[in-house]
Amino acid sequence: MSLSLERELRNLVKTGKVYLGVRESMKAVRLGKAKLLIIAENTPPEYRERLKYYAKLSKTPIIVFKGTSVDLGLTIGKPFRVSAIAVIDEGSSRILELAEG
Repeated sequence: MSLSLERELRNLVKTGKVYLGVRESMKAVRLGKAKLLIIAENTPPEYRERLKYYAKLSKTPIIVFKGTSVDLGLTIGKPFRVSAIAVIDEGSSRILELAEG
């Protein structure tokens, strides 16, 4: 059975622990708390570059969500834009397998 990013994202937000937003995600990655970073495709370049830089330093895998921050927010059931998600605990989701695969 193939893993669906959207399904795993919904499961992640329900059962795991995440930080939403660029600022919170950047802080989690810098402190080494994040196991994975998910970035919306339309995240402004200056934020995306900083997030990727910190993720590289802390060896945090990144998934680029194929959609806008509005799409990402809707996918996880939030009524607002979400440009970045830092995964602290994956809960019962298999999202980390998508990052490695």
